[in-house]
Amino acid sequence: MGSLLSRAEFATVLANQKVNFGDEIVLVCEAKTEDLTATWQKNGQKLDCVHDKHIVEKRGNLFSLRIKKADEQDEGMYTITLKDKQKDASCSAQVTVELKEWRKVEWNQDIMIRELRDFNIRREEVEQLNFLLYGPVGAGKSSVINTIKTIFERRLYVNCLAAEGSTSQTLYYKKCEVGNSKDGFLPFTFNDIMGVEEGDQSGVHTDDIISALKGHVKEGYPFNPNSPLTEHNHYYLKNPTMSDRIHCLVCVIQADRIFMMDEDTIQKMQRVREEAKRMALPHVILMTHVDTTCEMTKKDLRSVYKSKRINKKIEECRVALGVQKSCIFPVKNYYEEKDINEDINCLMLDALTKIVHWADDYVVEYSR
Repeated sequence: MGSLLSRAEFATVLANQKVNFGDEIVLVCEAKTEDLTATWQKNGQKLDCVHDKHIVEKRGNLFSLRIKKADEQDEGMYTITLKDKQKDASCSAQVTVELKEWRKVEWNQDIMIRELRDFNIRREEVEQLNFLLYGPVGAGKSSVINTIKTIFERRLYVNCLAAEGSTSQTLYYKKCEVGNSKDGFLPFTFNDIMGVEEGDQSGVHTDDIISALKGHVKEGYPFNPNSPLTEHNHYYLKNPTMSDRIHCLVCVIQADRIFMMDEDTIQKMQRVREEAKRMALPHVILMTHVDTTCEMTKKDLRSVYKSKRINKKIEECRVALGVQKSCIFPVKNYYEEKDINEDINCLMLDALTKIVHWADDYVVEYSR
């Protein structure tokens, strides 16, 4: 029920409204007498009615405000004030406009886990699909691996060290398989690298990321921010096959830090993006920390694709890195949880399922 300043002239007051984007908002109250005039306000200011958008009506004791095709601009606190010659009374209601769910997620982890376990790469010469994770320090690259391994190990997995501060915990080029000897390994692997940082003296060298994309970097290579891998180094693979190359570039970005990334870091990531485009390599973004970015998503992770704030963050990612919105996936990593959470799993599995298929498409196309 909306907030009430005085009930003296009201039989019923305005009620808070939650409507979907594009639907009609209807606010109605009833007065105890008919000889009243009404004024409407939004957020404490006189309502500026727009033709064919706002419809104000009075029918007997009933007062109503209809707002057609609700959008984000229509959110706010609406107040009606009823007046006669001697006194006035007001009541208010909060209007919230929710986006319609713009993506559907299969909120059943067993279906997606089974699909990924049964997945077969369409080129026999490629035994595993290779994904390269890159992004700013602290964005959650290693935590993504931990989360995916948690899903398939069916227990909380924390073997990959996640950066808590401003320094990358990943010092060597590391390939992480998914699965185990008992249940079997899945046909894809994640390659973890040092985080991208500002300046030339810290963080992974951009040339090393590009070398990894092309399959030139051997596992165990120690990253040196000041000196990228050269073909004379014994960690350099001179003639990589399709099995050695990366099949999908996965950028990991923290949702609540997109606008806080420095220009140097963005330029480094854009350079990697351009190289991936030249290679026709699939490029996706995993946008982490969606729970700390959006209160609605924090309360209910299944609302992630109804959140205006998350939608806005996806758009910010698109603008910053030039990746189309359909390739940007909001996810949540395991961080402080003590138990397995199926909603966390499903959101990650939804992204992973699409990434696996796109990587397989790349292998099929460029193995000819």
